[in-house]
Amino acid sequence: MSTYEIEIKSLLGAKEKAEELKGKIKSKGAKLTASNKQLNHYFILNDSKKLLDNLSPHISEGKKNLFEKILKEGENLSVRTRDTDGKVIFVVKASIGDDTSTNGVSRMEFEDIMDTSLEKLDKLLLKAGLEYQAKWSREREEYKMNDINICLDKNAGYGYLAEFEKMVSDHSEADQTKTELLSLMKELEVEELMQDRLERMFAHYNSNWQDYYGTDKVFVIK
Repeated sequence: MSTYEIEIKSLLGAKEKAEELKGKIKSKGAKLTASNKQLNHYFILNDSKKLLDNLSPHISEGKKNLFEKILKEGENLSVRTRDTDGKVIFVVKASIGDDTSTNGVSRMEFEDIMDTSLEKLDKLLLKAGLEYQAKWSREREEYKMNDINICLDKNAGYGYLAEFEKMVSDHSEADQTKTELLSLMKELEVEELMQDRLERMFAHYNSNWQDYYGTDKVFVIK
């Protein structure tokens, strides 16, 4: 079954604003479900068939069909690897409509936990013809509020960021779900980070990621 991720980001800026938001979501019943440090490596995909051929033998049996579906049917594919406190995950996201697969609000998503190291997984992707786009590091706290996931991140380059996310099984639910998330954000007094600004931030980081990866350095892009 396909899974669609509806996600809206909010740039919080200072740590104090992140702590304020944390207090508000806890008061609404949100529960901390995870706290971790992550390394996220983004790749440029040159040949989706080559990726399918090279990675399929390493994909869990129950997820092979979804992996093939997203590579064959997805648009503007975003490929990344992730290490979350030692758990290595292979991620592919595809855009829905006019959104980007990297930062868009509505996306089709594939994830699989891999029985290997981040370094070895990266080598598999490089062997399949992909190239590094950028490497990211962050500290994350994950909260659950009913069927909504809220992540509070401290990202290299971006600083403090919140992500409001809900997973749906039918992309026709995307607009309604986005409205629901925006309503919650309004209650919590945080604003959506608009896509054009987010894309400028993403482009700046990709061009300068070596200066930020693994550091506390932050830039501001309007």
